[in-house]
Amino acid sequence: CGNFASGETCGICLDPERDPSLICVVESVADLWALERTKAFRGRYHVLGGTLSAVGNVQPEDLRIPDLARRAAGEVTEVVLALNATFDGQTTAHYIARKLSEVGVRTTRIGFGVPVGGELGYLDSDTIAAAIRARADA
Repeated sequence: CGNFASGETCGICLDPERDPSLICVVESVADLWALERTKAFRGRYHVLGGTLSAVGNVQPEDLRIPDLARRAAGEVTEVVLALNATFDGQTTAHYIARKLSEVGVRTTRIGFGVPVGGELGYLDSDTIAAAIRARADA
């Protein structure tokens, strides 16, 4: 999965309480632990090791994207993309979603927009626009 481990498999992947049909994709181990602290996700993780970047010449083969495609072809029913809302993060998410659609795996994104406790009057236009696009049923 790309998480730190003392053996071949990390403790999260070894946990029998985790849902093996769900994978959450993150850029870094730090992102994995930020999500893990919330206790909101009970599947497994996949750490990419960065994002695609035309400027930095980072290609899919430079990341763990081929490994993700292999993992997703198994018992995985959903891949949650929890990548940063940067240009490179969005590009990487789009690329992964397209690749996984080829193997028939459902791909979702985490929500973006207004933070809990945030006030609209203090937010930038891009954040508000992302929140409108990512709206959900009340």
